[in-house]
Amino acid sequence: MNKFSKIIIVLLFVTVFAENAYLQNLTNDTINRSPIVAELRKHKNDAFTVGEHLEFDVRYGFVVAGKAVLEIPKYEDYRGRKSFYIESRVNSLPFFSTFYKVEDKYVSVIDAEGIFPWRFEQHIREGGYKRDFEAEFDHTLNIAKTSEGIHPIDQYAHDILSAFYFTRTLDFSKMKPGQRTELKNFYKDTIYTLEVKFKGRQKVEVKAGTFNTIIIEPIIQGGGLFKAEGTLLIWLTDDEKKIPVMVKSRVIVGSITAELTKYSGIPGGINAKVK
Repeated sequence: MNKFSKIIIVLLFVTVFAENAYLQNLTNDTINRSPIVAELRKHKNDAFTVGEHLEFDVRYGFVVAGKAVLEIPKYEDYRGRKSFYIESRVNSLPFFSTFYKVEDKYVSVIDAEGIFPWRFEQHIREGGYKRDFEAEFDHTLNIAKTSEGIHPIDQYAHDILSAFYFTRTLDFSKMKPGQRTELKNFYKDTIYTLEVKFKGRQKVEVKAGTFNTIIIEPIIQGGGLFKAEGTLLIWLTDDEKKIPVMVKSRVIVGSITAELTKYSGIPGGINAKVK
């Protein structure tokens, strides 16, 4: 082995050691205790605020199999930053639970000024499957500290829940069917490209009323929660609030549909509601 090769190997070991020491230091100190002092983006949000509460029937085929809730019950202070505490819950009904019990909960703490995530939690209980996952995002160091390790991220990368709420702040008024908006989504240990495809407009009737809506389709390239085009469609009210009215997802056998049944805490009401 020549001297040049030895130098390269030594440098590689030094680089790996230094990176591990740096990440360990971040784990113990920087992420956990340091206040946020960097200048971060500001993003206009007229769509949602604290107090919003949405309830859905979840149908498997023609059967109401469960209930879902999307809500913003409070603000949370995250290292000096005012943030939305957002929670999503899905629970199967008792009769369906005898066949397949579902108790899923997602939490995202989203910066109120920049509409990007600081913390994400995923707690899945589906049949015999169980998964708990947590991530903290540092958008000044561009890393995500998870329950499974520390990973580099794009600045302002989203978790899947914050990506949805960010999408609600977008302006679809001048979009044509087929146009796409690109976001970055962090899932498990990887950054994926998340495209939000505008599909068009439609009037939709659900238990909560009749609404003028826009239709969007989230598409993640390369994997993650939504693995292929066509697996998920979302109907949002065609106004500044962009309240989710209906969600349809194809599964291996049949399809799952969530329909809005109740809502509250919407300042000014829903302008896209027809009746």
